[in-house]
Amino acid sequence: MLKIIGGFFGGLVLSGLLAWQLGGSLMFNETPSPFGMEETVARIQANVQATGNGWTLSGLRNPARAVAAAGGNVLPVMMVEACSTKYSKPILKQDQTRMLSILMPCKISVYKKEDGKVYIGTMNAGLMGQMFGPLVGEIMGEVAKDQKKFLSFDPSTPAPPMITAPAGGGGAGGGAEGTGC
Repeated sequence: MLKIIGGFFGGLVLSGLLAWQLGGSLMFNETPSPFGMEETVARIQANVQATGNGWTLSGLRNPARAVAAAGGNVLPVMMVEACSTKYSKPILKQDQTRMLSILMPCKISVYKKEDGKVYIGTMNAGLMGQMFGPLVGEIMGEVAKDQKKFLSFDPSTPAPPMITAPAGGGGAGGGAEGTGC
């Protein structure tokens, strides 16, 4: 009996350790970009606008600039923010899922690493959604499909200009009313 109980608790501890070690790599995706910072951001922005499904750009943030203003020195980081009212509306309508507004807008991080390469970071929306029941799971599954479109680049097409302020104003620091979530 002690072997069974010990094995059960040992399995729980091992499962917990594996989840702790692998959790970050499951919840977030990192993709190398074939382009520089600004071109990667511009191509993602253009893809968001071209995807449809209610997606609009809601902001472009530069957290590295804020760190530099505070006297720090970090490699470049920019965050493209987009939202789809098609997907946010059913989540925001219900009291039991409204707390998930913290995940809105959808953020895509573009950053440079010490190796000099540019990377794209996204949340694993499909996996994240599965933790919150069938409605959110289905919606976030669709968000994950759209995220793949955001990151699909055609190197044979010229780079679009980077959008530093969303339509309707708001500036490079954040979203504006009427531009999504």
